[in-house]
Amino acid sequence: MREVVLYHLMSLDGVAYEEPGDWLADEGDHLIDCLGQVIATQDDVLLGRGTYDYWVGHWPVSDFEPFATFINSVRKHVVTSSELTSTWTNTVVAHAPAVDYVTDLKQRPGGDIGVHGSLHLARSLMGAGLIDRMRLVVAPAVVGQGRRVFEAEDVVRSWTLSGVEQGRSGTLFLDYVRR
Repeated sequence: MREVVLYHLMSLDGVAYEEPGDWLADEGDHLIDCLGQVIATQDDVLLGRGTYDYWVGHWPVSDFEPFATFINSVRKHVVTSSELTSTWTNTVVAHAPAVDYVTDLKQRPGGDIGVHGSLHLARSLMGAGLIDRMRLVVAPAVVGQGRRVFEAEDVVRSWTLSGVEQGRSGTLFLDYVRR
């Protein structure tokens, strides 16, 4: 069965890195290498509607590699209840409820299924027990304000740390698998 892999950048206090800011330390090649490892195994990506609408205006013209080439060519499954107003190569609209859609997608042949951004969708899949692995990049900063990757109402799950690296600025690259 395919794995659903949540990849997220966050602060020590769990604030999601959604917009460029000064609190994510520059880890240079280490950050790029980590991202490259994560996306190398993915051939489908799940996006919420808000992330899709934001990314469709950015990534098709971006030169930030390796993510630009990856996200522009990978199958993108957009969980939404309405029709998309902008088109992007290899985009599929997931009209079924997210849990049903992802449960079915996991049964199909293929590589990992990535969840990048899309906090609401990520939390919904986490609550349903559909996230199999978390690849978290934790910046050495306490931000205080902002949307969080995990919220108080998220279902408690047990995870096993399967890998950890530390960047030169203190950023942690954590790999967790679901127990």
